[in-house]
Amino acid sequence: MAFLLSIQHTPKMTLQPFAVLNRPQKMRVPYELKQGQSRILHQLPSGLNMEVIVQKSSVKEKNPDEKKAPPLVFVHGSYHAAWCWAEHWLPFFSNSGFDCYALSLLGQGESDAPSGTVAGSLQTHAGDVADFIQRNLDLAPVLLGHSFGGLIIQYYIANMRNEPHSDMETLYPKLRGAVLVCSVPPSGNRGLVWRYLISKPVAAFKVTRSLAAKAFQTSLSLCRETFFSAIMEDNLVLRYQELMKESSRMPLFDLRKLNASLPVPKMTNCSTEILVLGAKDDFIVIVTMEGIIEAFHFLTANGYE
Repeated sequence: MAFLLSIQHTPKMTLQPFAVLNRPQKMRVPYELKQGQSRILHQLPSGLNMEVIVQKSSVKEKNPDEKKAPPLVFVHGSYHAAWCWAEHWLPFFSNSGFDCYALSLLGQGESDAPSGTVAGSLQTHAGDVADFIQRNLDLAPVLLGHSFGGLIIQYYIANMRNEPHSDMETLYPKLRGAVLVCSVPPSGNRGLVWRYLISKPVAAFKVTRSLAAKAFQTSLSLCRETFFSAIMEDNLVLRYQELMKESSRMPLFDLRKLNASLPVPKMTNCSTEILVLGAKDDFIVIVTMEGIIEAFHFLTANGYE
């Protein structure tokens, strides 16, 4: 399911230098970069560093006057980090002519961890994404988010403003487009999970045990069932399981506070193109599809076609 809207061009942003990652790694199971990728640090206004895995376009520019493809910025979900995009998504889109940037949210991957017990809130995570875009990209990007990363992107878009020179435009730079991949819906997962608990109690128990109790970290079969294809080889599942255990040193959110802050604000006067995607073989397919439908109706109710 997808829907597309007209886009608006944005003014050129100032390009800032990156900091190269040259410190001891935080993950005890490091992710080895693929050919053409680099790992850098973006320093946030707080002084904390956010990991970014970069893979520039591998397509040679034929015509300097030809319109350049927008950069792609990827935002992960729970128990993941920038590496999850670096496996397949970054190489694919780099080979298709896009500059790609995969972010590790604070407290995840090789990013610094803030003080406290959780990595942040919708507002702080969206603000970190916006700061990276504003200070490092010279073209309006397409934002791609999976799971809770998609919820962060929804919050980002809801806080953009089309009015020129507005304060919100400075805080949240305009986008060329956005993609929500199996995203948490605007109201969060709580209502969907309760309905899932009634309709499919065994599967709901597995989801709760796997994610809330973190049993996916010790059970190879549950890790595969929750996150991957049933035919994926054990050695690959084990590799990703180890990376996920090391990726999330603290929860992305305080879920109680997050649920109290939802739904995300209505998106007004926004002309950003949005693509909403789901996967039919998702382990929690009913929850996922209901969430996708909710996101679709939420966006169309706010002026999208």
